[in-house]
Amino acid sequence: MAWARAAIFAALFIFGTGLAAQDVTLTSPDGAVEISGTLLGFDGEFYRVETIYGELTVDGSGVNCDGPACPNLQNFVAEINVSGSATMGSVLMPALIEGFALRNGMVVVREAVDASNFVYVLRDEADDSVVARFYFHASTTDEGFADLLVNEADIVMALREIRPDERKRARSAGLGDMTQANRSRVLALDAMVPIVSPSNPVDTLSPQELAAVFAGRIDNWKALGGADVAIALHLPDGSTGLGQSVEDDVMGPARLDFADGITRHARSDALVQAVLRDPFAIGITSYAETGNARALTLTGSCGFSLSADRGTIKTEDYPLTAPMFLYLPARRLPKVAREFLAFTRGPSAQIMIRRAGFVDQAPEEVSIDAQGYRFANAITSAGPEVSLEELQRMTRTLYGMARLTTSFRFEAGSVRLDAQSRSNVQQLARALEQGKYDARQILLVGFSDGDGPAGANRDIALKRAEAVQRAVQSAAETANFDRIDMSVDAFGEALPMACDDSAWGRQANRRVEVWVR
Repeated sequence: MAWARAAIFAALFIFGTGLAAQDVTLTSPDGAVEISGTLLGFDGEFYRVETIYGELTVDGSGVNCDGPACPNLQNFVAEINVSGSATMGSVLMPALIEGFALRNGMVVVREAVDASNFVYVLRDEADDSVVARFYFHASTTDEGFADLLVNEADIVMALREIRPDERKRARSAGLGDMTQANRSRVLALDAMVPIVSPSNPVDTLSPQELAAVFAGRIDNWKALGGADVAIALHLPDGSTGLGQSVEDDVMGPARLDFADGITRHARSDALVQAVLRDPFAIGITSYAETGNARALTLTGSCGFSLSADRGTIKTEDYPLTAPMFLYLPARRLPKVAREFLAFTRGPSAQIMIRRAGFVDQAPEEVSIDAQGYRFANAITSAGPEVSLEELQRMTRTLYGMARLTTSFRFEAGSVRLDAQSRSNVQQLARALEQGKYDARQILLVGFSDGDGPAGANRDIALKRAEAVQRAVQSAAETANFDRIDMSVDAFGEALPMACDDSAWGRQANRRVEVWVR
């Protein structure tokens, strides 16, 4: 009876959310102002009405509503539609909703509809009244954006950044610029990790080799130091956010297309099990879902190597970091939805994110003593353009300070911060507004890749650090900067994180770090 369950969910969606296409008339108490149109939604405080003048948002406290679609103002129930990534919808978001409810004196009941649709009902613990319903459509990132574009999603769960064509269509649909701070945010962090069976002797490969493997240009393990046997390829389904991130961030920089014959999997656990059963298989999965498979370390010809762990993912030093996004349309959400979204940024939510197996965004301080390998790499990899004096200046400047796990990177070939960094700006700004760094020193330190003259690279790195400083100060509107010592410096190519012989390595090296004392 799958069709019956789907019909029940559709009825809940259409009538429960207040989006039924019915006419209403909003009238001011004195009758002087009257607005008629189709009710698009009601968030408990404001009506959204499609009128002959376009979509209008009207304060419900100042009007009377007449018509069959008018909501019950006495027993209003907020209804929020959440659509997109099944990974986020099946584990992460439910955990956060349950934590939010517990913190706010509510109990949660999950009502299953079918394999991908379910409802979380939040009830007031005191009187058992229904406060909110969260309708989940847990499928793929593609479907989440599609639901957003037809006004059927209030929150989109995405395992990748919105693509240019989707961004353009969203703007045309009146949803605003989906890359702005109030339209998108990073909920948690994950990473794309190449995995093999524990019995496979290969431990490392470069990002270029990883792309070449999935393009079919390297098709035998012998080329990677393994057995003389063909490589079996496994990837997430191409409609999933993770599968599309592999296309964008693994194959894209190498300008390679996928090989024929790759086995695709709708679920990450199925991909991991397939790799575990075959000692000659390789797959790409998320850091949170590696399971018993062995993750390969990414390395380069210059000797640098990076493994995926909480620290390297949180700082974006690991080159295949995959942020987990929430996208919001340019309209007012019900109060309970806004409170839930605010909760997801708080310390309690960060703990829940860690417990769910993902990487949280709570800033951590890493002492300079724990970063000796980075400074050793700086010395051993320093070319003729990086002088001993510059290395000494960097060491003297950073000595006694700690690096925050909050970093900033830029879109390729652009001075625009990338998606995770735009979220990091808001995160650091909130911390400044809360006074967490009052009476402390914050140093924004710019670094570059090694492509070009060292002096010019240092100048570029300094400009990027200054750009981050302006962005943070602009976002931290209520912070008292008289109590914060925030400054910038740059050391160009003096402290590389990866080899400069690939687009991945150069992207990892172009960054602004945050150091505190």
